[in-house]
Amino acid sequence: MALLRARFPSSTLLRSLLTAPSRSLSSGAIEPVVESKGGVQSWKTTMMNHMATQDISSQIGSCMPLSLMRIGTMIHNIEIRPGQGGKLVRAAGTEAKILTEPHRVARYCEILLPSGEKKMIDKRCRATIGTVSNPEHGAKKLRKAGHSRWLGRRPVVRGVAMNPIDHPHGGGEGRSKSSGSHGRGSLTPWGKPTKGGYKTARLKKKKVGP
Repeated sequence: MALLRARFPSSTLLRSLLTAPSRSLSSGAIEPVVESKGGVQSWKTTMMNHMATQDISSQIGSCMPLSLMRIGTMIHNIEIRPGQGGKLVRAAGTEAKILTEPHRVARYCEILLPSGEKKMIDKRCRATIGTVSNPEHGAKKLRKAGHSRWLGRRPVVRGVAMNPIDHPHGGGEGRSKSSGSHGRGSLTPWGKPTKGGYKTARLKKKKVGP
């Protein structure tokens, strides 16, 4: 008997929600609603009006194509190619800004990256509205050397402090990374150039004089 009594109010509430007449949501302002049994009608109408008037393009955390966003929106986790997945502006505390109105351009819209660079990105690419959390990440200082090891960062030893067998910069008298041949550039431990890698540009053709 007690179980039936407990079920009766819940069934009445469900029936009132299903049979309540729907209201027009065309007006922007929410009109006052006459209270019904237990305030069910006012709660339902208020919630429906609130959901109808929400602008999803201004909600933080919404992920959508750039074509549906507005100019000046702060975004992060931006795709470079449609459907590829987020590639840009993913570090802690970073954000980018839309500089052109996406729906007024043909295909590409201009984005201001945290580095100050302006990049043209396809407006079909998706991005997330808002700023990446944890902006204090860059200001955090490690207490001791062991803290770096907890994060998986191993010690870094300079090549000039090694022996010739361990690194191309090793050996020599004093601070010399030339290893006997002057003018040699910086190399990796495996002998490849560190500053830009090997030169791959084609040599300009020399002009042949008359």
